[in-house]
Amino acid sequence: MLRFGDCDISGTAYYPAYLNILNGVVEEFWTHLGWPWHEIIWKERWVTPTVHLSCDFSKPSFFGEKLIFRVTVLKVGKSSVRLNHTIHCGEEHRWSVEQVLAASWLDSHSSMLWPEAVKAKLEGLMSPEVTDRRPVGEPQVQT
Repeated sequence: MLRFGDCDISGTAYYPAYLNILNGVVEEFWTHLGWPWHEIIWKERWVTPTVHLSCDFSKPSFFGEKLIFRVTVLKVGKSSVRLNHTIHCGEEHRWSVEQVLAASWLDSHSSMLWPEAVKAKLEGLMSPEVTDRRPVGEPQVQT
Protein backbone atom coordinates (compact mmCIF):
# COMPACT_ATOMS: atom_id res chain seq x y z
CA MET A 1 0.00 0.00 0.00
CA LEU A 2 1.26 3.47 -0.78
CA ARG A 3 2.14 5.10 2.50
CA PHE A 4 1.88 8.77 3.44
CA GLY A 5 5.69 9.09 3.17
CA ASP A 6 5.54 7.78 -0.43
CA CYS A 7 3.36 10.69 -1.54
CA ASP A 8 3.58 14.43 -2.01
CA ILE A 9 1.31 16.95 -0.26
CA SER A 10 -1.54 16.19 -2.71
CA GLY A 11 -1.47 12.48 -1.82
CA THR A 12 0.07 11.54 -5.19
CA ALA A 13 2.89 8.99 -5.26
CA TYR A 14 6.24 10.77 -5.43
CA TYR A 15 8.57 9.27 -8.06
CA PRO A 16 11.66 8.91 -5.79
CA ALA A 17 9.50 6.83 -3.46
CA TYR A 18 8.40 4.74 -6.45
CA LEU A 19 12.05 3.95 -7.16
CA ASN A 20 12.68 3.02 -3.54
CA ILE A 21 9.68 0.66 -3.66
CA LEU A 22 10.98 -0.78 -6.95
CA ASN A 23 14.33 -1.46 -5.32
CA GLY A 24 12.51 -3.45 -2.62
CA VAL A 25 10.74 -5.46 -5.34
CA VAL A 26 14.08 -6.25 -6.97
CA GLU A 27 15.46 -7.36 -3.60
CA GLU A 28 12.46 -9.68 -3.17
CA PHE A 29 12.99 -10.98 -6.73
CA TRP A 30 16.53 -12.10 -5.82
CA THR A 31 15.26 -13.68 -2.60
CA HIS A 32 12.62 -15.57 -4.59
CA LEU A 33 15.35 -16.83 -6.94
CA GLY A 34 17.32 -18.18 -3.97
CA TRP A 35 20.00 -15.48 -3.71
CA PRO A 36 18.90 -13.04 -1.01
CA TRP A 37 20.95 -9.86 -1.02
CA HIS A 38 22.09 -10.26 2.58
CA GLU A 39 23.77 -13.53 1.59
CA ILE A 40 25.27 -12.57 -1.77
CA ILE A 41 26.52 -9.25 -0.45
CA TRP A 42 28.01 -10.32 2.89
CA LYS A 43 28.92 -13.98 2.24
CA GLU A 44 29.61 -14.23 -1.50
CA ARG A 45 30.73 -10.59 -1.91
CA TRP A 46 28.87 -9.79 -5.16
CA VAL A 47 26.12 -7.33 -5.95
CA THR A 48 23.65 -6.46 -8.73
CA PRO A 49 23.75 -2.69 -9.24
CA THR A 50 21.36 -1.02 -11.64
CA VAL A 51 23.27 0.21 -14.70
CA HIS A 52 20.26 1.32 -16.74
CA LEU A 53 16.78 2.45 -15.71
CA SER A 54 13.98 3.82 -17.87
CA CYS A 55 10.57 4.66 -16.43
CA ASP A 56 7.25 5.53 -18.07
CA PHE A 57 4.49 6.87 -15.84
CA SER A 58 0.98 6.37 -17.27
CA LYS A 59 -1.34 7.44 -14.47
CA PRO A 60 -0.82 8.75 -10.95
CA SER A 61 -1.14 6.56 -7.89
CA PHE A 62 -2.45 7.82 -4.57
CA PHE A 63 -1.98 7.43 -0.83
CA GLY A 64 -3.62 4.19 0.37
CA GLU A 65 -3.71 2.40 -2.99
CA LYS A 66 -2.32 -1.12 -3.36
CA LEU A 67 0.09 -1.60 -6.24
CA ILE A 68 0.97 -4.88 -7.94
CA PHE A 69 4.47 -5.25 -9.40
CA ARG A 70 5.07 -7.81 -12.17
CA VAL A 71 8.65 -8.67 -13.08
CA THR A 72 9.61 -10.10 -16.48
CA VAL A 73 13.07 -11.32 -17.46
CA LEU A 74 13.74 -9.95 -20.96
CA LYS A 75 17.36 -10.94 -21.57
CA VAL A 76 20.21 -12.63 -19.73
CA GLY A 77 23.77 -11.74 -20.71
CA LYS A 78 27.13 -12.97 -19.45
CA SER A 79 27.09 -10.50 -16.58
CA SER A 80 23.79 -8.62 -16.88
CA VAL A 81 20.05 -9.15 -16.86
CA ARG A 82 17.40 -6.93 -18.44
CA LEU A 83 14.11 -6.78 -16.54
CA ASN A 84 10.75 -5.26 -17.32
CA HIS A 85 8.47 -4.20 -14.49
CA THR A 86 4.81 -3.37 -14.94
CA ILE A 87 2.99 -1.77 -12.06
CA HIS A 88 -0.78 -1.89 -11.72
CA CYS A 89 -3.45 -0.83 -9.27
CA GLY A 90 -6.06 -3.52 -9.71
CA GLU A 91 -6.19 -3.98 -13.48
CA GLU A 92 -5.19 -0.38 -14.24
CA HIS A 93 -1.65 0.13 -15.54
CA ARG A 94 0.18 2.87 -13.60
CA TRP A 95 3.82 2.76 -14.68
CA SER A 96 6.48 0.57 -16.24
CA VAL A 97 10.22 0.23 -15.98
CA GLU A 98 12.99 -1.30 -18.00
CA GLN A 99 16.02 -2.04 -15.83
CA VAL A 100 19.42 -3.59 -16.44
CA LEU A 101 21.29 -5.11 -13.51
CA ALA A 102 24.96 -6.04 -13.74
CA ALA A 103 26.81 -8.68 -11.76
CA SER A 104 29.69 -7.02 -9.93
CA TRP A 105 32.27 -7.96 -7.33
CA LEU A 106 31.60 -5.97 -4.18
CA ASP A 107 35.20 -5.41 -3.14
CA SER A 108 36.72 -4.45 -6.49
CA HIS A 109 33.60 -2.86 -8.03
CA SER A 110 34.38 -4.77 -11.22
CA SER A 111 32.20 -6.77 -13.56
CA MET A 112 31.90 -10.50 -13.05
CA LEU A 113 30.25 -13.36 -14.91
CA TRP A 114 27.04 -14.67 -13.41
CA PRO A 115 27.64 -17.74 -11.28
CA GLU A 116 26.46 -20.71 -13.39
CA ALA A 117 23.51 -21.52 -11.11
CA VAL A 118 22.32 -17.89 -11.14
CA LYS A 119 22.53 -17.62 -14.92
CA ALA A 120 20.68 -20.91 -15.34
CA LYS A 121 17.91 -19.77 -12.99
CA LEU A 122 17.54 -16.43 -14.79
CA GLU A 123 17.52 -18.13 -18.20
CA GLY A 124 14.94 -20.60 -16.91
CA LEU A 125 12.54 -17.72 -16.37
CA MET A 126 12.58 -16.88 -20.06
CA SER A 127 10.15 -18.65 -22.39
CA PRO A 128 11.86 -20.85 -24.98
CA GLU A 129 9.35 -19.68 -27.62
CA VAL A 130 9.85 -15.99 -26.95
CA THR A 131 13.39 -15.62 -25.71
CA ASP A 132 12.91 -11.96 -24.88
CA ARG A 133 9.99 -12.12 -22.41
CA ARG A 134 8.45 -14.30 -19.75
CA PRO A 135 6.57 -13.06 -16.66
CA VAL A 136 7.92 -14.23 -13.34
CA GLY A 137 5.21 -15.85 -11.22
CA GLU A 138 6.62 -14.46 -7.99
CA PRO A 139 7.16 -12.07 -6.45
CA GLN A 140 4.15 -9.89 -7.05
CA VAL A 141 4.73 -7.49 -4.22
CA GLN A 142 1.80 -5.39 -3.12
CA THR A 143 2.63 -2.11 -1.42
